[in-house]
Amino acid sequence: MSTGPTHAMSGLLAWSAVTAIASTHPIGQLSPQSWAVGAVLATGAALLPDLDHPGSTISRTFGALSSGLSAGINTLSSFVYRTTRLKRDSKRDGGHRGLTHTLVFAMFAAVFTAAVIQNSQKWALPVLMFVFAGLAVRGIMNDWCPKQDALLITVVSAGITWAMIAWTAQTDASAAACGIAVGIGCFAHYIGDAITEQGCPILWPIPIMGKTWFPVAPPKIMRMKTGGVVEMAIVGPIVTILSIWLGLAALQGTGALPFLDWVDLLPI
Repeated sequence: MSTGPTHAMSGLLAWSAVTAIASTHPIGQLSPQSWAVGAVLATGAALLPDLDHPGSTISRTFGALSSGLSAGINTLSSFVYRTTRLKRDSKRDGGHRGLTHTLVFAMFAAVFTAAVIQNSQKWALPVLMFVFAGLAVRGIMNDWCPKQDALLITVVSAGITWAMIAWTAQTDASAAACGIAVGIGCFAHYIGDAITEQGCPILWPIPIMGKTWFPVAPPKIMRMKTGGVVEMAIVGPIVTILSIWLGLAALQGTGALPFLDWVDLLPI
């Protein structure tokens, strides 16, 4: 599930599901504004792990800036892979589907996001919103947007950021919720990659069957080809429909959709 649109929608789906189901937990009792901020962050974060691949479309989201960052992440990921692999690990480059595809990275991204927003919300939240909105837009528009049009992505991302910040101006976003949203988005990416043919080394550096980079994946019969018919015709549409449904259910729980009070979107 490594195509951009499916990854992006899986991040939104994961955020919507967690916030809709966890109604008795603080993460399920956010204000509509905080929920929307989290939705943007989670959707963008679902593309974040692929910044380890300099050749990916996502890595070109903001032109030379994101390309340079991607090259640096790829180099670091390769170094970590080479220095921590065991004999049974494959002797590959390790740049892609390496460090950024582990729970360690997801936790780091979540804690970093929360810490930065907690300490510098006035400037950090707009900046992070812009970056993650850009990743989300690039992921969703990947199939029909010119792949090199960084300017278009920048303009659309800036528009989303401006609208979100203007809407949330009177409400302090929860730093913890923002961090959780980023962690959830990354985890959604890992699940998507895990069900493809290559699997995903989510549990690094825990050694499993003599491998620190063990590719977590279901049985082969349950895996699918990246960008294949199963993903594009079945999984992608289902993820999109579920993300919209659970997103509405979560917003209904915040009180943002009073006109839907007549229907129980989440009857559990």
